[in-house]
Amino acid sequence: MTEEIAISEVYNAARVLDGVVRHTRIIGPTKLSSETQVYLKPENLQHTGAFKLRGAYYKISQLTPEEKERGVIACSAGNHAQGVAYGATRNGIKSLICLPAGAPISKIEATKRLGAEVCLVPGVYDDAYERAVQLQQEKGYVMIHPFDDVKVIAGQGTIGLEILEEMPDVEAIVVPIGGGGLIAGIAFAVKSLKPNVKVYGVQAAGAPSMAESVSKGERIHLDSVSTVADGISVKEPGVNTFEMCQRYVDEIVTVSEDEIAAAILALIEQQKLVSEGAGAVSVAAVMFDKLPIKGKKTVCVVSGGNIDVTSLSRVITRGLVKSGRNTTITLDLRDVPGQLSRACAVIGENGGNILSVFHERNVAGTPIASALLRIEMETRNADHIAQIRKALTEAGFELVG
Repeated sequence: MTEEIAISEVYNAARVLDGVVRHTRIIGPTKLSSETQVYLKPENLQHTGAFKLRGAYYKISQLTPEEKERGVIACSAGNHAQGVAYGATRNGIKSLICLPAGAPISKIEATKRLGAEVCLVPGVYDDAYERAVQLQQEKGYVMIHPFDDVKVIAGQGTIGLEILEEMPDVEAIVVPIGGGGLIAGIAFAVKSLKPNVKVYGVQAAGAPSMAESVSKGERIHLDSVSTVADGISVKEPGVNTFEMCQRYVDEIVTVSEDEIAAAILALIEQQKLVSEGAGAVSVAAVMFDKLPIKGKKTVCVVSGGNIDVTSLSRVITRGLVKSGRNTTITLDLRDVPGQLSRACAVIGENGGNILSVFHERNVAGTPIASALLRIEMETRNADHIAQIRKALTEAGFELVG
């Protein structure tokens, strides 16, 4: 590591943050998994809506008077931006935040409301970082790195202290990973105090920079990243965070976009919690059995809740499909009177709630005397979908999708 960290630094961060951040109380046990005792550490309920406030505020609090006078600059996909803005404004310091131009509007506006000047940069997080470095060199600002700084890492590590304090018998902790600051801090704190507790990391399959780096034993730079979990859409892990993940994290797995969407939906429905994609990856890994935690007392860190409301409906729709709550079935019908009503009757008799029907006769590649019938419906789960498909087949209908 280029910088060393001591457990005393994490305890000092906890002291500084006392009264500044919320000690988000653990929720559970939940019914998010039938195989595991799943609890939630809801950092989506933190001030600014995400854990990032911890590391950003602690880093800013440790600046010298001369550094505070120069002002601070940061780059962020959104949550770190709000943490820096909050911390800087509260300490009377000027802040400039570089955000990817595609960051959710809600995060951009929230950053401005917290008192920061915002600079939008085309591209993703890494592009915003390059611009922030350039501006720092030109203007003399102090850089507040979102993850690869020991004081930022120490601030995030206070989450680990809180989990151990509140649940001394915890057996596993599941943590989202972007650049790695959150899991580096939590894993360091937890392994320093209770090395038998397992710490698992989760990334989006569309942005697996830390997973691939740890697997290959060297920091990997991805050419591109694409995921609904914009808060962890990072092309390359940090130097410090990569080494700490190698040393302290037991395993890193990835989850798909549909699995993330299903986890967001489950948190809304079952726990009445709104999570952004980055915050829900830990829950997705547990829901879809990606980790060896069967029967273990497990805490999932829900790292943030700043999801853009304009994308929430799309995410919920994907989640409904993934969890078997919504499906579309396509039938190849004989084009004779009564077929449509017969198909709808079979679906209704088996408990499907039809949302829309698309009936098309003139489809290339199908017989002239046939038509395609596409039916979207609400269902209970995957077993219910299988029941309806079986009933349609037994009634003589040909399913083609």
